[in-house]
Amino acid sequence: MDRYDRIASEMRKVISDILRNDVKDPRIPMMTSILDVKVTRDLKYAKVYVSVFGSEADKVQTGLALKNSAGYVRHRIGEKMIIRAVPELTFIIDESIERGAYMNELIKKVASEGGMGGSAENDKK
Repeated sequence: MDRYDRIASEMRKVISDILRNDVKDPRIPMMTSILDVKVTRDLKYAKVYVSVFGSEADKVQTGLALKNSAGYVRHRIGEKMIIRAVPELTFIIDESIERGAYMNELIKKVASEGGMGGSAENDKK
C-alpha cells in the first residue's frame, strides 16, 4: 500500500466520523456511508464516494448537503489528520451497491425460472 492509499484510507475513516458526529445537517441521513476516497498524486483534490440508502430525492438532497458542508469537512480533516495540505473535496453519490443488488435480483429471477444451467430439452431428460 503506497502513501496515497494510506492517506485516502485514513481520510475515509475521518470523513465518516465527521459526518456521523460533527455535521448536523438533517439532509444527510444516518444511512450514509463513505465507500472510498481517491486522492490525486499532488494531494490537492480528493473524490469521496458516498452511498446513500434511500429514494432518489434523498440522494439528491444528500448530495447538495455534502457539497454545502465540504468546506467544514475539509477544515475538520485538517484538525484531525497530520497532513501538510488538506485536499479539496468532491463528493460523488455512488450507486454501485444498488446496481449490484439489482443485478443480483435479476440473476436470482432468471435462475428460478430455469434460464440458467441448460436448455429446456435437457430438463426433460
